[in-house]
Order: sequence, then C-alpha cells, then structure tokens
Amino acid sequence: MSDTAFEDDLYRKGSARADTDPEFVAELRQAISDLDADLIRQLLAPLHAADIADVLEQLSAGQQGILAELTPDIFSGDVLAEMDPGTREVVMDYLHPSHLAAAIAELDSDDATEVVEELNAVRRAAVLAEISDINREAVESSLAFDDETAGRLMQREFVAAPDFWTIGHAIDHMRESADDLPDKFHDLFVVDTGFRPVGEIPVCRLLSAQRDVHLTDIMEPPRILVKPETDQEEVAYLFQKYHLVSAPVVDSAGRLTGMLTVEDMVDVIQDENKEDMLALAGVNEADLADTVLRSVRSRAPWLLVNLFTAILASGVIALFEGALERIVALAVLMPIVASMGGNAGTQSLAVAVRAIAERDLTAANSMRVIWRELATGTINGVIFAALISTVTLLWFQDWEIAAVIGIAMIVNLSLAGLSGILIPLGLVRAGADPAVASSVFVTTVTDVVGFLAFLGLATIVLL
Repeated sequence: MSDTAFEDDLYRKGSARADTDPEFVAELRQAISDLDADLIRQLLAPLHAADIADVLEQLSAGQQGILAELTPDIFSGDVLAEMDPGTREVVMDYLHPSHLAAAIAELDSDDATEVVEELNAVRRAAVLAEISDINREAVESSLAFDDETAGRLMQREFVAAPDFWTIGHAIDHMRESADDLPDKFHDLFVVDTGFRPVGEIPVCRLLSAQRDVHLTDIMEPPRILVKPETDQEEVAYLFQKYHLVSAPVVDSAGRLTGMLTVEDMVDVIQDENKEDMLALAGVNEADLADTVLRSVRSRAPWLLVNLFTAILASGVIALFEGALERIVALAVLMPIVASMGGNAGTQSLAVAVRAIAERDLTAANSMRVIWRELATGTINGVIFAALISTVTLLWFQDWEIAAVIGIAMIVNLSLAGLSGILIPLGLVRAGADPAVASSVFVTTVTDVVGFLAFLGLATIVLL
C-alpha cells in the first residue's frame, strides 16, 4: 500500500487526517456558523480525542466557544487533556462546572491536575466542589506544588507491592483491584514496610515469571527517586539519560507518593523545546487562537529591546559619517559585514543553547567548545573574506577597500562565533535563561563590531 493510500485509509477510519484536511475544517466551521449541533457531533464523534483537540486548534476562539456551548458532550476528559492549554482555557469558560467535574473524574490525577490548573480561582472552587473527596484531595495536593515541577506532573495512581510478596500475590492483587489501577502503567514498584520503594519490575517481566517467584528475586533497584520539588526539565533529562518509561516520586521521608511516566516527559521535552525556540525569536508565547492584542503584548517588549540595540548600532555608524560621505562604496558594502556576522553568531548561539539545554555543555568542556567556536568563526571569516574581497575588487577596482572589508569580515565572524558561545554561558552563570536574552545581545555585538571594524579600518586606511 502506498503512503498516500495508507493516509487516505487512516482518514476514512476517522483518524489523524481530519485536522489537516481543509474541507473537513471548513465543513466544521460552517456547521458552527449554522449552529448545527447534530452535524458537529457527526463530524467529531468518530475522531480520537487527540484529533478532536487538533481540529479545535484550527478554529478561532469565538468558534471554539460556540462549539462548546452547542455540544458540551464532545468535551470528555480525554479531549480536555489532549488540548493545547490556550484552547482548553477558552473552551472551559463555556462548560458548566458539573460537566467539567464529570470529565475530570474520568482522568488520572496528573491529567486532572493539568485541566484544573487552567481554571480561575472561582471556577476551580466550583469544579472541585463537584468531584469526589479522593479526587479533590489528589488534585489539590498536586496544585500545592510549584508549576513545572515533578509534584505537579506526577500521577498518584500507581501499582505497588510489599517486598515479601510473590509474583502470584501481585498479579492476584491487581486483578482484584482492577478498577483502581491506572489507565496505563509500565512498572510495578516494590516497597518495604515503610512504603519506601526498594525495587521496580517491568510489567512484561512480571507476566513472564512463575507465580511462586518472590518479587525481590526479579526486581531491579530504582534507577532514580524523584522528589516532588524537582524541576520538570531536570526530570525529563533523567528520563532521557537513563531511558526510563516510569519513575517513582517520593516525599521527604522517602515514601512512595506517585509516579511519572514517559508520556508526561515527552510533553515536557516538547514544551521546553518550543519554549526555547520561541524565546530565541523573542516571543514568550504563541497560540493559533491568540488575539492580536495578546500577540502584541507577547512580542512588543523584545522589539523594544531590539530598537535600543539598533540605535546603538546606528550610533556607531554615525561616528563615521564623514567617511561614508566621502566614500560611497562603504555604504554599499557595510551591511554585508554586519549580516554575515549576525548569521554566524546565530549559528553559534543555536548550538550553544541546545547544548546547554541538553546538559552537554558543562564547565568541564566549556573551554574546548569556546575554542572550537572561535576557530570555526575565524576559518569561516578567512573563507568569506577571500570571497568578498574578490567581489569588491572586481566591483570597485580598489584593492584597499577590498582589503578593509576582508579584514573586517575575519574580525566580525571570529567575534560572532565567540559571542555566540560566551553570551549564553555568561547568562547561565548569572542565573538567567540563555534562550530568552542571548539573541538580542549576540545581534548587538555582531552589528556593533561589524560596523566598527569595517568603518574604523576604512577611516584609518582610506582617509
């Protein structure tokens, strides 16, 4: 079967193609415009919860609200859990607290917490009042931890067994307590009499062992024990490093209180990568349903910072106003040096920020990486200096201008590579996020150094 045929088959089965099909989205928008609840249900009901969430992201905030009012039954717990936070926040404003409470009751505690935390204080209290005491206590306990920590992410439903049990005891217990088991779990945690995890057993190994084998005979020591206060990015790094599918969360006394799963960590890694990517561009948040005002508030502050740095670069140019008036070729060639330096600095910066995020760039290897980026920038500078000098010589028939731009190119690309690594490292040392502020500083350095090197050398050599 061809790839196209396979994708078409998936679409016919109501799978992942609906959210990317313009005709489907257009039909849904028309149904919303016509207030046709039956057609909306007919279109969305066959889809997987994740696909419904993706389709909703193609709609405006107003259309999302109308859909929630017309067909609240579409918004099950699974659909709410799959939604982008911005979309979920819009939709939940239109759903009755009793409906939200019923939807939350379907979810494991980690997903329930993720949904509830989007509510404002008044609606949160109304929703929590509708759910059972056990579920409310689990959600409130998770919300007590800081955002983006293991405690906020952890799932309080897990499978644990005492260290004196056999495989048969554990399997029989799980069968008897089937209704209380998590929807998905990968490991059984073995605990001592103080409910402290002493081992873990993958489910596949549990099922393949004989019933009379003791749990302690086939368990492995926990590779990590996560504290609830641990930052989610640190936990995601540990999952990636040790190839984990789940990990126990313990309190200050070492008692097992919850677990984290690889599904949660995939979301964390994607969110952190998206956050870093947006931060490099000077944008804090981005959502397809954002209003113009919200987009402006997100982007304007960094544009303001960039304006001041651009004024600084313009001030450097103004210092050489006389040289620019006398030699027009300088004005023609000047942007080339700054542009090449900016691109070289961005390349070095992207490598540095990613290495810092993945814990590959440390104090132990920072000097080697710094020298590598400096050498890379210098060699690239020599290569492109030769090219631009040749072009300049053919263009203006002036070997002095050609020499000036060549030297300026080497200087700027060398410092671009150096600043691309030193600035994020310096921001980390100062306790700042290198992804957020580095690009502004690197661009400023390459512009100022580029203009200063080119126009300064031109003034010395040509005037």
